[in-house]
Amino acid sequence: MDDLFAPSDVSWTPVSPKLAAVRRVSAAVALGVLAIAGLLLLGMLLGWLYGVLALVLVALGYGWAWVLIGRNQRSWKYAEREDELLVSHGIMFRQLVVVPYGRMQFVDVAAGPLERAFGVATVELHTATPATDAKIPGLHPDEAARLRDRLSALGQAQAWGL
Repeated sequence: MDDLFAPSDVSWTPVSPKLAAVRRVSAAVALGVLAIAGLLLLGMLLGWLYGVLALVLVALGYGWAWVLIGRNQRSWKYAEREDELLVSHGIMFRQLVVVPYGRMQFVDVAAGPLERAFGVATVELHTATPATDAKIPGLHPDEAARLRDRLSALGQAQAWGL
């Protein structure tokens, strides 16, 4: 069954572990705001004990998110074949996206402020059919630029051959 989502006949490239750090910081900010709101709201309405209980629940939620974010980051990988790009990710709900180079319309590289601070970027491939779009988060900027240039060149060469 594993061969269905990650064929063994290709050389897989994992994404950077910094992707997990970016997502953990993002989750910490979101859950921190939730924790402060819960502490203040429940503390003022029902008493300080309920505020502390909300804080403990948010902390437990963040611990669980920490584990899941790490597992998710380790599941992301991609492989370049002669005629197509393969992107695989997911633990419980696994996904394999195969994008033929000739179907690519354009390649997009993006990095928000948090991603730039951690030195990672996301490469996104767009095709005529949105269902076959693919993205690869957590790439080093040099690798993202290399992949963007290579995929654009291969996509253009394959499209001319149609």
